[in-house]
Amino acid sequence: MTQTQKGGRLAGMAVVAVVVTMLAHGSAVAGDLFGEIGVTLPKVRVEAPAFTLAGSGGGQKSLAGFKGKIILLNFWATWCVPCRAEMPSMEKLWQKYRHKGFAIVAVSVDRGNSDAVRRFVDEHRLTFTVLLDPDGEVRNSYEVNAFPTSYLIGKDGKFLGKIIGEREWNSLPAFDLIESLLEKEKENE
Repeated sequence: MTQTQKGGRLAGMAVVAVVVTMLAHGSAVAGDLFGEIGVTLPKVRVEAPAFTLAGSGGGQKSLAGFKGKIILLNFWATWCVPCRAEMPSMEKLWQKYRHKGFAIVAVSVDRGNSDAVRRFVDEHRLTFTVLLDPDGEVRNSYEVNAFPTSYLIGKDGKFLGKIIGEREWNSLPAFDLIESLLEKEKENE
């Protein structure tokens, strides 16, 4: 092999190494967005269980009604201090992305009287969808054992990730993640 051929071969290998590094970096960046706010990725993306529940303001809503949007599905309760703490930041996230294909569905697991949920929603001026699961059927189908627990669901209705515990949703890492998901899902349409 001549020096020119060796040089060309080395240059070709260098290009391949750069492309592989860029692809790995791109995947790492996407993973970092999930990791920054503590999202656990599923091993296999499966369909989120379907449900229909009463809304805090009346009427019935189903998860299927939000298909085609990126959904933050949050399980919470009025007696849960971390749940109460994250709700104002969820409202800000909702306000920022509500017209861009994003939805928040907060499922209250408060048992019995729904007046406490309505009062909380009114006091905090929450405008995203709040549903009532007083019997815990939906909570159990999602295997929720700690509060708050949230799921990110793709436009296809499949799980993107799970988040256990309070998060600051009105933050740059949360904005970056939601924007990335909206953009990725837009590309897949």
